[in-house]
Amino acid sequence: MIPTDAGGVRFAGHVFRDGGLLAQALTHRSAGAPHNERLEFLGDALVGLIVAEALYLRWPKADEGVMTRARAELVRESSLAQIARDLDLGPRITLGPGEMKSGGHRRDSILSDALEALVGAIYLDGGFDACCTAVLPWFEPALAGLAAGRIGKDPKTRLQEWLQGRQRPLPVYDLLSEAGDEHAKVFHVRCTLVEPALSAPGEGSSRRAAEQAAAGAVLAKLEADKP
Repeated sequence: MIPTDAGGVRFAGHVFRDGGLLAQALTHRSAGAPHNERLEFLGDALVGLIVAEALYLRWPKADEGVMTRARAELVRESSLAQIARDLDLGPRITLGPGEMKSGGHRRDSILSDALEALVGAIYLDGGFDACCTAVLPWFEPALAGLAAGRIGKDPKTRLQEWLQGRQRPLPVYDLLSEAGDEHAKVFHVRCTLVEPALSAPGEGSSRRAAEQAAAGAVLAKLEADKP
């Protein structure tokens, strides 16, 4: 049950005057309209702005590259899905029968989308200040755990720099397969190096995410092969 206050429905640090917005934010497209995809679109932009402002204010000496990598770390799908789990969002998401049977309430893509939709709903219900007040605390543990000088580059960038530094050919990423419904696809990619000759697979909810996973697996092999 979601608790109610005299002025509305209280959830995730915000009291909704319009409970319909909350219900829509927690409705997956598999359950029919009105679903949360438009709210997700809005929430995605808001999450990026809120996190960017927090990094800008907290790290006054950090350059653009460091802040960009930190924001990417904080707003990536798996990070948002973990926040959704912390808020116990999964059991509250309305899913269609197929998604319910397949355990959609536990899937990172559905959880992260619902979280972004929730942010969009809070903004429309209460405005930007209310949205920041509710949303920023969700990111506090992750923000506190980041250090401006220790934000790593993504695996594809690190692998490319490793190869370029040794004047070796760049990796090739091949799409092996993609499966699932249009809104819940899983991509399988293989990353292959010519020199040294090795490869590794990766999977993700987008081709880019799968390529990053495959590059990370190749980097792990390179690290393991160090004398």
